[in-house]
Amino acid sequence: MSDQSQPRVIPLRPGNVSDGEFEFAKPKPVRRRAKRPAWLPKRWYAHLVLIIACVLVGAPLLYAMLVSTQTNAQVATFTLAPGTSFNEHLNQVMVNRYLGEFMWNSVLLSVAITVGKTILSLTSGLAFVYFRFPGKWIIFGFVLATLMMPTEILIIGLFRFVSGTLDWGGTFQGLVAPFLASATGTFLFRQHFANLPAELSEAAQMDGANPLQFLFRVLIPMSWNTIGALAVIQFIYSWNMYLWPQLIMQGGDFQVVQVGLRSLLAVDTTIAYGPLMLGAVIASIPPVIVFILLQKQFMSGFQITTDK
Repeated sequence: MSDQSQPRVIPLRPGNVSDGEFEFAKPKPVRRRAKRPAWLPKRWYAHLVLIIACVLVGAPLLYAMLVSTQTNAQVATFTLAPGTSFNEHLNQVMVNRYLGEFMWNSVLLSVAITVGKTILSLTSGLAFVYFRFPGKWIIFGFVLATLMMPTEILIIGLFRFVSGTLDWGGTFQGLVAPFLASATGTFLFRQHFANLPAELSEAAQMDGANPLQFLFRVLIPMSWNTIGALAVIQFIYSWNMYLWPQLIMQGGDFQVVQVGLRSLLAVDTTIAYGPLMLGAVIASIPPVIVFILLQKQFMSGFQITTDK
């Protein structure tokens, strides 16, 4: 028997017993925890918090889906059941208000901006990491400074330049061109390329590869996660644009979905909540699809480490 299994022996205090006598210490009772049911997760409290958070985040969307099928009278009574006007609202939104055409225009706009920003961000990140030119860090500082300047601050000057100097008012290029350059994308690819081993560029130079060959054959295959992360951000940003399309496309036939949703506020001279909510739900589908398709790249694209 080991020493730990033997009972502990302590001497009695003097005066109580004679010399040489000992008393065994009483073992402490062992407290047993209540057995957890098999169906209950080990960290059930964390699951409970996540479930509550998901319910709180998803509740507005679920309610909007209910409202999209209801009449104004049902909406006023806060009826938590599907209505009977879904087909009527769908016809108003997609046929009478041309939301399908607006969504197609937004898809073209978002894809054009996303592709253009990705290409320019890749080439600018390549220049800031692998090229040497005077004032490189000063220029990079100006690029970072643009991150602190929202588009709304520059909107008046941008409008006067695009519609006046370039005469691109009401055109697709006037809608896309001001947003092709991205300080966020430049910084993202610059950090990513800087963390790659320097031996890659040295080996490419020894093999006689020019900068574009090095970009397409070496850097891009190693940057799909970063490209996917940037694509998700820029697609959602372009999809949600409202102020610039509303301003630059005055008098033009090309209009985006966010401006089209504004026309759903009034149907038959009254605020129609059903068509408005249905249009909002339908307009949120393409960004969700893009995020689901590029979710893996988006989650790993911002891990700017040497492991990439």
